[in-house]
Order: sequence, then C-alpha cells, then structure tokens
Amino acid sequence: MTTITPSPSESEPPRELAGRTLLMSGGSRGIGLAIAGRVAADGANVVLLAKTGEPHPKLPGTVFDAAEKIEAAGGRALPVVGDVRRDEDVARAVTQAFETFGGIDIVVNNASAIDLSRTDEIDMKRYDLMQDINARGTFLLSKLALPALRETARAGSPAHILTLSPPLNLDPRWAGAHLAYTMAKYAMSLVTLGLAEELREAGIAANSLWPQTLIDTAAIRNLPGGRVMAQASRTPEIVADAAHAILTSDPRTTTGHFFTDEEALRRLGVTDFSRYRVGESEEGLERDIFL
Repeated sequence: MTTITPSPSESEPPRELAGRTLLMSGGSRGIGLAIAGRVAADGANVVLLAKTGEPHPKLPGTVFDAAEKIEAAGGRALPVVGDVRRDEDVARAVTQAFETFGGIDIVVNNASAIDLSRTDEIDMKRYDLMQDINARGTFLLSKLALPALRETARAGSPAHILTLSPPLNLDPRWAGAHLAYTMAKYAMSLVTLGLAEELREAGIAANSLWPQTLIDTAAIRNLPGGRVMAQASRTPEIVADAAHAILTSDPRTTTGHFFTDEEALRRLGVTDFSRYRVGESEEGLERDIFL
C-alpha cells in the first residue's frame, strides 16, 4: 500500500503549491498517489481521473481511497471516475477541475499500461491498450487542458505539464527488447519534446520524469519474484519529491527536460538518497529500463 510521507526537509517545508490545482491521470496508487500526496502536503488541489471506482482484485486502492489520503495529507481532492482513453471522460475531468477549483495549473500524465512481450508474442489488444493509454491518453489530456493552462500562464502563474516517461534513448537494445512497450512510452516522451517547443512562448513548461531505479509498488510486488525485486527498489516518495522539485521550478527555464528522479533532486542539492531505500543498503539497486 502506498503511504504519503512528508518532504525530506527536517524543518517545515514551504507550501509552494498551496492553492494550486493539479490534474492527474491515474493516481489511485503507486507513484501517482505518492506525487498527489506530496503536492497535497503543500495544500494543493488534486483532481484524479482514474478507472478505479471499484477495488481491483489484485491491487489495493480506489480513486476514492486516494482522495481520502490526499485530503488527510492537507490538500483538497476531486476524484473523477473515468478512462483516459475516452474523449468525453477526459473532457469531463478538465471541466470539473475548472468548475471546482477555478482553473488548472499542472497536468501530470501518470496513467500508463505495460507489457514487455516481444513482437511475435504480444497480443494486438495489449498493443492497442498501450498505445491508447500511454500515447493517445497523454496527448489527449495535455491537449484538452491547454486552454486552462494558457489562462494560468497569461495570469502570470506557473503552468506545468509533467509526464511520467523515459528519456528518448535511441540505443536499439530497448526497442529490440520490447518494441511495443518502447513505442508506447517513447510516444509519451515525444509529447514532452513537442509541447515544450510549441508552448515555450506561452510560458507553459513540459517535462518528463523517470525513476533511476526500480520503484517499490504493488504492481512490482505482484510480478514473479516481485518481493526480491522490491528489495532492489526505492520507495515511490523519491519520484514524488522529484516531481515536486520540477513543478516548483520556473517554467520559463525548466522545460523540455527528461529528468531522472536523482537528477531532479540533485538540482536542489540532494545527494543522499538513502531515505528512499527499501532494502537495508543502497548497494544492489536495480536500474530502471531505458537508462
């Protein structure tokens, strides 16, 4: 189960995102929920668009459970049950965010599907699912939120789009290992690349964030050998703190970047990541793919 933990600062951290509104795809659990909790600790408003209105048979937590955790952490939450693959659901989430909180300051493209099957083994329904959620869903949510983000930027407030996707690493080993998934995740990163350039003059930042190591989530633990993999992972809070660092940066100067969580935190002078470890030692951490 994902827990929400405070910032690494030992003193009370500044509430830099107080009153700001974040719209996220997914977020019922794992990394997405950790990011939502981190901004909620500042006093932010969080709108979660997720399918999990009912409990998943294998993964704990619904969008309503997540909303309760966000409010307990100090934020305001608006759970929206919907599918990022459906235009009308995404449009409804954008409208409800605007109607409830008066605008949108941040979009986080967190929803993602994964299948590491090789080309001759993958079912085309799984291929389509990854393309629809990862590539199209990221593009759609960003697109439909743009009018609200432009309004935020015109008012002189920071506006950000953050996508949980890897750097565009054209080393052929990644495509060769799992082509369908690589195509879907790199499509998310192309959204970052393109929007950063397209929105530069508007003052809206677009960045990507990817974990340097495996992250201990319920999805990881449910895999074969997942308990062992978890011991070679870090907690979701490292990604949450890294996201916070990006989302509190100046969108005019921090845009078009593909950060790892370590890189984003090093910009703040953080070099000791031991607080995020799951196992007893930093030794033997497993690097995430695409790095």
